[in-house]
Amino acid sequence: MEIFSSYNLIIAASVIIILSFWFNGIAKKTNIPSVLMLIGLGVILQYVIRYFVTVPLNFFPLLEVLGIVGLIMIVLEAALELELKREKLWPILKSMAIALIGLLGSAYVATMILYQFVDGMSLHSAWLYATPLSILSSAIIIPSVSGLAAHKKEFHIYESTFSDIMGIIMFYFLVGQLDPAEASGPVGFVGNILLTIVIAIVASYAIILIFQEIKSQAKQFLLIAVLLLLYALGKKMHLSSLIIILIFGLVIANMKLFFGGKLVHFLKKERAHQIYHELHIITLETAFVVRTFFFVVFGITIVISSLFNFNVAMVSIMILVSIYAIRFILLRLFLGSDILPQLFIAPRGLITVLLFYAIPTEAQVATFEPGILLFVIIGTSLIMTWAMIKDKRKIATPADALDAEYAARDESYEGIEHEKHSKHLDTETGSHEAAENSIEDLPEDTSDKEGKEGFSS
Repeated sequence: MEIFSSYNLIIAASVIIILSFWFNGIAKKTNIPSVLMLIGLGVILQYVIRYFVTVPLNFFPLLEVLGIVGLIMIVLEAALELELKREKLWPILKSMAIALIGLLGSAYVATMILYQFVDGMSLHSAWLYATPLSILSSAIIIPSVSGLAAHKKEFHIYESTFSDIMGIIMFYFLVGQLDPAEASGPVGFVGNILLTIVIAIVASYAIILIFQEIKSQAKQFLLIAVLLLLYALGKKMHLSSLIIILIFGLVIANMKLFFGGKLVHFLKKERAHQIYHELHIITLETAFVVRTFFFVVFGITIVISSLFNFNVAMVSIMILVSIYAIRFILLRLFLGSDILPQLFIAPRGLITVLLFYAIPTEAQVATFEPGILLFVIIGTSLIMTWAMIKDKRKIATPADALDAEYAARDESYEGIEHEKHSKHLDTETGSHEAAENSIEDLPEDTSDKEGKEGFSS
């Protein structure tokens, strides 16, 4: 029996998507990230595949493509939910500052740890390995914070999105420094960012104006294909392509802001808003599917035995401690005392894995244990799970007490109403007579009559 036959692959893909949907339901009830369940499913499939196939399989090309598409969909999904309003300017700036300082601080400390404790690790290679470990995972955070208060949810969406983008920009800047002949330096780097922003804004306006004229119903995947093309072409031109995706999402989600003044005459509001809503649904669904297969394939490729290596555990625990120590200081400075559960919501995930596999061959260190990557991803996800469950219980406790109080009140009110109803049946006739007599005894209301006479005179 051929395990990789067409029908077997279709069955496997269908079952994985069904299980992922089920995992999401479990995650909402238990606050355990569905990512951990998907990785666990991948580990199980790893042993199933080993049983049937003796030749090692190379899943990296598939993992790389899934990671890139997933990254684009996740950033686009996040951008479509961001509202740019004057009152939100300060929260956006605070989130950006926390994301940037947290990224740089965590990367610096992780670099020093890797440089000291991994044999043969150069300082530049340490920076390249440390950067993916310092980036927050919007793929895990955004689906996980839906139950938090609105301002906390908003903070995490902003912070994780900025962390993704700035982390990727930082990583590829470090990659560019490997070749001194092609290294652009800080000035060239800033110029690259500004050029990307200009291209992104022009492309965003052009896409919206062109697509609002397309009358075909099947145009959403055409739009996604255009965005993927822009991203890939941007990468070929050494631009920060993720900024193109982010800006397009912000423009189409905030059309009132970007199509103000004379530009409003070029916008067909109904069609443009229809494009936005349909794109939001397609992006959400696509991100779910891609994220599902990415983490399952990642689970298939990981080596579980590396988690039990003492050096791996020691280095990973030091990196974890540094992540939360730096995060505690930053949140206290920028947010004050209300920093729970935000302090512990700092998981690593899709981008961490994607960038780890994107480290150039000349910068790779043979003695680096991939188990460190897995340890940090699982560790941060479990810590986030614990914090979310604890926060949910804290919120649920007073809510449950109120529910019990309201239930007791309802029971007492039902008893009182039942008693009143019984008495009312016994005295119904007398009550009607008393009511009629009381109406006859009331003095005549002449105010309306006087008002009418005054008006006629």
